[in-house]
Amino acid sequence: MRSRSVRTIEWRNGVVVTIDQTKLPNEEAFVEMRSCEHVAEAISTMKIRGAPLLGVAAAFALALTAYHSKARQKEELTDELESAAKIIRKTRPTAVNLFWALDRILVKVKGFSGELKDLAALVVEEAQKIAEEDVDANRSMGKYGAELFVDGDVVLTHCNAGALATVAYGTALGVIRACWEQGKKVRVIATETRPKLQGARLTAYELKRDGIPVTLITDNMVGYVMHRGMVDKVIVGADRIVQDAVINKIGTFTIAVLAKEHGVPFYVAAPRSTFDLTIKSSEAAIEERESEEVTHIGSQRIAAEGVEVLNPAFDVTPLDYVTAVICENGILYKEDFRKFKPCHSK
Repeated sequence: MRSRSVRTIEWRNGVVVTIDQTKLPNEEAFVEMRSCEHVAEAISTMKIRGAPLLGVAAAFALALTAYHSKARQKEELTDELESAAKIIRKTRPTAVNLFWALDRILVKVKGFSGELKDLAALVVEEAQKIAEEDVDANRSMGKYGAELFVDGDVVLTHCNAGALATVAYGTALGVIRACWEQGKKVRVIATETRPKLQGARLTAYELKRDGIPVTLITDNMVGYVMHRGMVDKVIVGADRIVQDAVINKIGTFTIAVLAKEHGVPFYVAAPRSTFDLTIKSSEAAIEERESEEVTHIGSQRIAAEGVEVLNPAFDVTPLDYVTAVICENGILYKEDFRKFKPCHSK
């Protein structure tokens, strides 16, 4: 991003513009999308990633479908929107925000009784509303979450839960940004986050750009820095919060176990759209990604030809390992986990 005011994704009169996250940090390139298929491709190739951002992108995919539709009847447009939603649903199975945004708009569409042109306008308006709500939710999370940190804290984070994972500001990094805005000079330890290196490529980039001190470590250094007392707190984002667990980027559970062993508070920052209280962790789909992400770094092979690869994109952290969850409604501690439902807007 060229400045803090530039959003990760924007609606511009029938075109959706987003930062190509696969090019960062070496190049700040932008992608222009004009169809649902363009959005689906950007999501599948991880030009767009991060659970809250995926929800907004899904909403904009339906907005593009409605805006450019040649339908002559409401039923025809409704069918087009449902077909577009099916395309987007197939892109990333774990991040529930994506499904939440699609369902929210389709419910509005099915309940609409006005004219065709007004239906198209409604879809665009609802998508823009979802984007604005994301910004507001992140700001609220930052305000609440900052209460948990003090001046001088060293905070470890995993993957990227910053402005690049949202429309703006961020979830876990939003809390860190809020600390700085309040004068609390926290410092960050960022894990590289194999195999896609979102911590090295994106989190370190965001924090360095904003002047927030960050130290980058490899994923297998977490035990070392905790054992040496170098970490005061952990904060991560989430791709789905279910009845009994937090589902987040692979490696999160390892960090949570180490944090519990060393008495380090482990916090999760996520908006209401990330809560899916309809299921338990055993029922959640965990995305399996291509073996090349593990056998290669960029285009360079680092593993022997033909080696078997396991590459789940996410893991499951039971709530017993979570000190508190921060959402736009406030802070939920272990004894409050039964109250997850008020933070859920599905």
